[in-house]
Amino acid sequence: MTSLSKPIFSKSKLGLALIAATMISMASLYAPSVNAAPIYKVIDEKTGQVTFTDRPQNYEQQAGKKISQTGVMTRESTVSSSNSDNASSPPPPSSVNTTTQNTAAKNSPAAKPAINYQLAITEPSEERAYRRPAQNIAVNVQVKPDLQAGDSVSIYLDGNEIAQGLSASVATVDILPGSHKIKAVLKNEKGQILKQVERTVYVIQNTQTLQNNKKIAQQLLAYQNLPWHQKVLLKMRQKDSNLQKVQSSKPVTNDAFTKK
Repeated sequence: MTSLSKPIFSKSKLGLALIAATMISMASLYAPSVNAAPIYKVIDEKTGQVTFTDRPQNYEQQAGKKISQTGVMTRESTVSSSNSDNASSPPPPSSVNTTTQNTAAKNSPAAKPAINYQLAITEPSEERAYRRPAQNIAVNVQVKPDLQAGDSVSIYLDGNEIAQGLSASVATVDILPGSHKIKAVLKNEKGQILKQVERTVYVIQNTQTLQNNKKIAQQLLAYQNLPWHQKVLLKMRQKDSNLQKVQSSKPVTNDAFTKK
C-alpha cells in the first residue's frame, strides 16, 4: 500500500496533496486566535483519499482510516460543520432580542398624539351675581377642537362634580348666599387632567321675594288653624269683597241722559 510518506508520488496523490495544502492554508486564514481546536488529517488507506476535519471522533470507529493531527488550529464551530448542525444551532441572543423588539414594535398600536385643547367657560362669561332663589346659574363650556374618543369634560361647583358634559344648570335655591367657584375640567381616558378653567360667581338673597313668601306661608298656616265656622265666615266675606270689586268696576250711567 502506498502512503504519502514515500518519496515517489503518483499524479493523483500529488493532486490530493496540493488540494490538502490549499485547504490547510485557507483554514489558517480563517482560523481565529481564541477558542481554537486542532485540525486532523484522515487518510483512507484503501483509496488514498485525504480528508481534513476537526471532528476525528467521527472516523475513529471506521476501519482503514489513518488519523493524524496537523499544525492548523480552528474554532470549535467551523464552516466545515454539517448544514444540519448549523440549522439546529440557535441564533445569538442579540439577534433574538432584536427580532423580538422589531416584531413587538410592528404589532404595537401607534401612540395617540397629544392634542392641545382650548377650554373656556362661555357662560357665565365673567364674575356676576345671581339672586336667590329666583335665578338659576347656567353654565356653558366650549372645547376646541372637538373631544377625542375617551376624553371628557366635567363641571364642578365648589369642588363637587355636578355634571358631565359641556353644560349645566344650578338652582340657587339649593346653595347658600355668598361666593362660589365654578370649574370645568378636561380629562383624558386615563383620568389625567389636561385642561381646567375656573370662574367665581356670587349668590345674593332676594329679600323682598323671601319676605313675600314668608308672609304667604304664615297666612296659609293661620287659615289652616282656624275652626271650620270661621273658615266659612272668612270665605263669605271674601266673596262679598270680590262682588263689590266687580260692581265698582262697572261704568256709571245717568238716567237723565239716557231717557227720552
